[in-house]
Amino acid sequence: MPQIDFDALKDDAWTEQEAGNARRVLHFFQKLMNEHDFDHILETYQGTTYVQHNRSIPTGIAGLVGYVQGMVKRYPDYSFDVKRVIASGDHVVLHSHATLKARHRGDERKGFIITDTFRLHDGQLAEHWDAIQPIDFATRLLFLMVGGQIANDHPTF
Repeated sequence: MPQIDFDALKDDAWTEQEAGNARRVLHFFQKLMNEHDFDHILETYQGTTYVQHNRSIPTGIAGLVGYVQGMVKRYPDYSFDVKRVIASGDHVVLHSHATLKARHRGDERKGFIITDTFRLHDGQLAEHWDAIQPIDFATRLLFLMVGGQIANDHPTF
């Protein structure tokens, strides 16, 4: 399973708050997207207000966990390789390569390019937006099949 290395991704120009926010988001992503530790995510993040702006995913931490559980059920090796992190004030942006199969990790011809934007409030995850680009035929087809379902009514911007 991929491990997100905070030290390799951090920017020395970040403020203490930005570094803390980036660390929080990366921990969240490691536990949710790579380790699939859903109990930890629910125990650690459930009590916060979390607005999901990806219209295909139910809002709230429990809605997100349910969505990712469905992905992992179909694709047990589903994971993210975070390539870049941008932190600015209360916002953290991750630029990642997501893959569905372990053998595709590191193969930039497979999977998805995903940009996730988080807004934190008092160090807690508050909002999430994303932009997803499927890379290969299989992920384009999957994207078409699941991309049209509306699971919340929050604005995309």
